[in-house]
Amino acid sequence: MNRKLFVLFAVLAIASMAIAACGPAVATEAPPPAATEAPPATEAPTQAPAFQGLSLAAPDCSYGGEFKSIEAVDANTVKFSLCYSDPAFLSKVAFSVFSIQSKAFLDANGGDSVKMSDTTNGTGPYMLKEWVRGDHITLEANPNYWGAAPHQKTLIFRWSDQSAQRLLELQSGTVDGIDNPAPEDFATIKGDSNLALINREALNVFYVGLNHNIKPFDDVKVRQAFAMAIDRKHIVDLFYPPGSTTAETFVPESFDPGFTKGFQWYAYDPEAAKQMLTDAGFDFTQEIPLTYRNVTRSYLPSPDKVAQEIAAELAKIGVKLQVKEEESTTFLDNTSAGLEPIYLLGWGADYPDATNFFDYHFANENNKQFGDVYPDLSTEIKAGGQVADPAVRQQHYDKVNQLIKDLVPMIPVAHGASAVAYKATVKDAHTSPLGDEEFDVMDNGGDTFVFMQNGEPGAIWCVDETDGEALRVCHQMYNGLMTYETGGVKVAPSLAESYESNSDATEWTFHLRQGVKFSNGDVLSANDVVATFTAQWDATDPNHKGRTGTFEYFGAFFGTMLNAPK
Repeated sequence: MNRKLFVLFAVLAIASMAIAACGPAVATEAPPPAATEAPPATEAPTQAPAFQGLSLAAPDCSYGGEFKSIEAVDANTVKFSLCYSDPAFLSKVAFSVFSIQSKAFLDANGGDSVKMSDTTNGTGPYMLKEWVRGDHITLEANPNYWGAAPHQKTLIFRWSDQSAQRLLELQSGTVDGIDNPAPEDFATIKGDSNLALINREALNVFYVGLNHNIKPFDDVKVRQAFAMAIDRKHIVDLFYPPGSTTAETFVPESFDPGFTKGFQWYAYDPEAAKQMLTDAGFDFTQEIPLTYRNVTRSYLPSPDKVAQEIAAELAKIGVKLQVKEEESTTFLDNTSAGLEPIYLLGWGADYPDATNFFDYHFANENNKQFGDVYPDLSTEIKAGGQVADPAVRQQHYDKVNQLIKDLVPMIPVAHGASAVAYKATVKDAHTSPLGDEEFDVMDNGGDTFVFMQNGEPGAIWCVDETDGEALRVCHQMYNGLMTYETGGVKVAPSLAESYESNSDATEWTFHLRQGVKFSNGDVLSANDVVATFTAQWDATDPNHKGRTGTFEYFGAFFGTMLNAPK
């Protein structure tokens, strides 16, 4: 390019710049973004916040409990690490007390079981519509339930402590099923073509509890004398239906390991009992309150009659018992707190393992019903529950059965057969040896199913409850990680669709079903599982409230709580 052309181009460039500088302001604005940027439809999606998993770990295992840590690995995976092997862990977490609650709902209610009984929030087939205290509880189908919809849209629980009234209501058609008909009514039900009687396996024990912290039962000789003064076989023959057996140990005979073959409790010997009391300096002028609740259970079909019979048998050797009936929830709270010297109570299996019977009652610091825990007995029980080898476990349980006989914290009386009765037209009617019937699978051909049980629940968020009436209602509204097969005792998946454990059963990892919602719409995540368990495990957790604050089942199943007061 020659110099003249170069100069000409330079002049033109300068002129054009000057013209632009003198033009209107809009000429200098940036071009509209839509002309050069991708349209909104092709923008990168907004990233959801990364999942922040909750966790809690004990500094070490010296605090005395079973849990070492709980961790939400990701939104759908939760891992439990234990301080020792627990071959019954799956059965424990399948129990209704350990059903999962929404963390947000827990936080909103401060873990208060009473508040959470007025407005429930579960993942089960039903949810609460109303609870009219003293009369009935009405549940309605949960529209968010992840499983098959229940056959009846409405499930009503009523209650009566009178077996005659329960039967009359079933015969008249005002209820569809009743729990624990009286033994003397079995033949009547069987003979009625409109009714069906379904027997329940006797995985239970009825016992006379003795609190060694309260006189006169602080003397082991007095407790042993009472054990010889009660004719257990006579009580079974008088008040129990066919299939019941006289108890020789605290656990039923079918528990293996647990039951010691050939083991025998004290023989009935009133003369020896009276002499032992005399030698112990027993005050025969005192009157001792014998408390009970008039609630028919599979282990105790006629509580009022049995109480009177035991008082009569003790009267034969000069012992005065004042038979005293208490309201059910008050009675359970009082016995658990260690306020009753002698009382009638029993236990039905929550899961089919000896740990459920032994650990809850005799190695549980949260349960004061027999007085302070006996260290030797507790140590042997815990040793038996922490090994997987059945033969080794049985060796420990043989020692446990002998220690219980020597110490007499209670007197085992009966393993009671029982039944549930339904209208004959109810399809898929069943009972459960664990007392957790599933009414959502039953079908009476209508929209409403009514079941009459023995008593009213204390609460229906059940982390801090022990009565079977509460647990049965909770079972309809809540799900645990695992459950039990309908009408059986075999563990089955529930909120966790799969799991795995290490070889020594100290690490358990659960994989949750995805998309499960609580009845209030909250989506289930691993954090809900962690929050549910830590509210019970950690005594300093803001949601560690419950109803009574004792959380008996957690202590029984998993030992000392973290940060528990000394």
